[in-house]
Amino acid sequence: MATDHAPPPAPTPVQTPARILLPQILPALLVGVGASLLFLGISALAEQFQHVLWNNLPDALGIGNYSSLWIITMLTATGIAVGLVVWKVPGHAGPDPSSEGLGGAPLAPAVLPGLLLASTLMLAGGVSLGPENPIIATNIALAYWLGRKVAPAAPGAAWVALASAATIGALFGTPVAAALVLSEALAGRPGPGSLWDRLFAPLVAAGTGALTTQLVSDPSFDIGLPPLTDPGFDDILAALVIASAAAVFGLVACYLFPYVHAAFRRLRHPLVMLPLGGLVLGLLGALGGHLTLFKGLEETKELAASVGSWSSGELMKMAVVKLLALLVAASCGFPGGRIFPAVFIGAAFGLCAQALVPEVHPAVAVSSAVLGVLLATTRQGWISLFTGAVLASSPAMLAVLCLASLPAWLIVTGRPQLELDHEGHALH
Repeated sequence: MATDHAPPPAPTPVQTPARILLPQILPALLVGVGASLLFLGISALAEQFQHVLWNNLPDALGIGNYSSLWIITMLTATGIAVGLVVWKVPGHAGPDPSSEGLGGAPLAPAVLPGLLLASTLMLAGGVSLGPENPIIATNIALAYWLGRKVAPAAPGAAWVALASAATIGALFGTPVAAALVLSEALAGRPGPGSLWDRLFAPLVAAGTGALTTQLVSDPSFDIGLPPLTDPGFDDILAALVIASAAAVFGLVACYLFPYVHAAFRRLRHPLVMLPLGGLVLGLLGALGGHLTLFKGLEETKELAASVGSWSSGELMKMAVVKLLALLVAASCGFPGGRIFPAVFIGAAFGLCAQALVPEVHPAVAVSSAVLGVLLATTRQGWISLFTGAVLASSPAMLAVLCLASLPAWLIVTGRPQLELDHEGHALH
């Protein structure tokens, strides 16, 4: 006679003693400060260079700084400059950016000067990518290289986790984002101790990185939307619909990505691929206007500051142009991340929905659309929820976004990502 046996309970992780965790604090503090200072230094350098390229230089030449001619010229010139770096500088600015996400294996130190130079030129030149991927890759490489020299007995993965957490904390100005990303990454990985034991040192690094950023600069994802104080059924329904529609919209770029990337790869040489990509980006920028240039966070704030002054057609045009610009920039070889431009795409898409249906609360429209686009383009669930929530600066939005993420996730899961494997095939 067969008998049913209940499965054995999962073993409870053994807690790590404090004497093992305490020595991890100092390295985490050092990595946190160093990662934040590198991010702030590259950002400040890029901003100064951007001011020269987009203000001082056109003013000296008597050309409108955001005229169509100047936009096309600057983006093409940026493609030439980055193409020269990828071609001639040792390390070629790292591996193909299309196959690189947040983090990854440590790069060789010799690659880093070219990667940082190309990233700075990209940020200053108006390319529709963010700083997150190259900055995280650089901090991982430096922390791993220095850490292995100072403490060779420490596992290399520990330095990678510290650098990733510190940089994400610095980028977002809060350790919460790093905690969410790391908890998602560690959930399926076996390891000694509980999840909180493994998060201990990375959270110290993330908090230090975030605090350093807060002390030196004034980071904020609050784009000035009116807060949602008392969400009702209509708000939940609107969030469900907008997040799902935005996810479908973002998936368009994911499906096109392998084909656009393959088309640029057929050109073979970086001094052909990147200038041509820059020219296409310039044409798109001339079509969409200056708000569709650069990484997109400041432009998102400017867009949100004038709610009601844009027609639904203008907003949709900006969303489409920015999505295409992100697709081209990620395909032709520019180093950079997808999170910041995806925020602009989502904001423009959400404001378009709000312009079409004025009864929808602006915070619901923007946060839900950003959530949907980020889920589609990054497949980072926690980051998508976190970013959508902080944009609204309203605690009540978090519950609404949690519900809105469910149908949006069903739409994107198992679909192509905006990232390729090393053979150029779409990741699912």
